[in-house]
Amino acid sequence: MSEVSALKQAAAWIRDADGMLITAGAGMGVDSGLPDFRGPEGFWRAYPALRRHGYSFEEMANPDGFARHPRLTWGFYGHPLYRATLPHDGFRILLQWPSRMKSGAFVFTSNVDGQFQRAGFAAERVAECHGAIDSLQCVEACTDEIWSAHGFVPIGDESRCELTNAMPVCPHCERLARLNILMFGDWNWVDRQSEQQARRLEAWLGRMARLVVV
Repeated sequence: MSEVSALKQAAAWIRDADGMLITAGAGMGVDSGLPDFRGPEGFWRAYPALRRHGYSFEEMANPDGFARHPRLTWGFYGHPLYRATLPHDGFRILLQWPSRMKSGAFVFTSNVDGQFQRAGFAAERVAECHGAIDSLQCVEACTDEIWSAHGFVPIGDESRCELTNAMPVCPHCERLARLNILMFGDWNWVDRQSEQQARRLEAWLGRMARLVVV
């Protein structure tokens, strides 16, 4: 099939579909200016202070960091990079394509940055299999409760990648709170919200007669 024929076929599938499933990973955020963290050099370009410490992405994106160096770990997760980055124009295009479809769109993403919601996708139509930076949980998972992170504004010293204001705490046990995102070697991640999102996605898929996946 020629490139022109393939594009015509794809356009026909989109035109005739009654719903669109959008699947996205780290590459979706690169055009917004977010790093993909492939290899230490990309990670250290985004977080130059961590080069001096010699920490890798796998070491920072790890729940053990909250016990070993909590201010540094919260400085990493509280960095303004993800919160300040605006969704690129591709999100707008993806929002337009299913706007005339009977069942609209649903997003399944491993990204935790919330860019789909900021671009205008309804939160109840987004499934985040690795969690999201806009929710908090207890470091020790003393409860399966998840609460909004919007009340906590991290202030950090970017030259040291350290949080300078008070760290958030669990309202139940008053121990440290963390973002509700799946990290490496993470046995305490509370997946309740992601499971709820997955069930909504499954129910939505069950209603599809002509589904197109992007």
